[in-house]
Amino acid sequence: MTCDEAEILLHALVDGELDAGHSSEVEAHVATCPRCTAELAAIRQMHDAVAGADLKYTAPPLLRKRIEAALPQPRAAVPSRRSILKGFAMGSAVSALAATGLVAILVNKDDQQLVEAEIVSAHLRSLQAGHLTDVISTDQHTVKPWFNGKLDVSPPVIDLTAQGFTLIGGRLDYVDARAIGAVVYKRRQHVINLFVAQTADTAQHAAKMDTIQGFNIRRWGESGMKFWAVSDIGADELNEFGAKFETAMNANKEG
Repeated sequence: MTCDEAEILLHALVDGELDAGHSSEVEAHVATCPRCTAELAAIRQMHDAVAGADLKYTAPPLLRKRIEAALPQPRAAVPSRRSILKGFAMGSAVSALAATGLVAILVNKDDQQLVEAEIVSAHLRSLQAGHLTDVISTDQHTVKPWFNGKLDVSPPVIDLTAQGFTLIGGRLDYVDARAIGAVVYKRRQHVINLFVAQTADTAQHAAKMDTIQGFNIRRWGESGMKFWAVSDIGADELNEFGAKFETAMNANKEG
């Protein structure tokens, strides 16, 4: 491991976001590198200073009501879909079943905006305690097999930890009243949910960026699959994530 590679992962190491394998690699490098040892000490000092400061803020109940009021209203033709999703948001028993993954759905082009709005809702639900992952990553070979038998199509799971996007795990979720999956990454303390769906369209579609309710969405399509990456990180960083994912995915195909 080089210093450049280690520096990308030092913050994730301090925050406890790395799996055992990557943690061991970083710690082994730091043990023999004065430069990275000093950098790690500085990061830990900053981490302890922030943790010790009284920076906690509890949002008022009025904020929850405002967020709920801002969520997309249901169309008259799909009330049952909204009732299902509302059950997830309330932490119902159904939401316990939806804890990780990627699944195959056919996306109607006319419903693109509705689908993206529901993806943002799914992203928000995942941020509730206990809803982010159902399988925790030790590496991509832990997450990918978990989907076998749970979904019609096994999603591509790519470990981008060394490139600054930590693979956290996966979960099942519901979008457009269908079970789908999300592979979960982190960029510093920001969650990135990558949703993948099967589509009848096998053509390659270039990435496009959208913003809904303050969240950025990068969507693209290839190999009969459609991808949505959603997060509150900046559009440039989310686009970087998507580009690195696409590059690694294509490299895996060629290999």
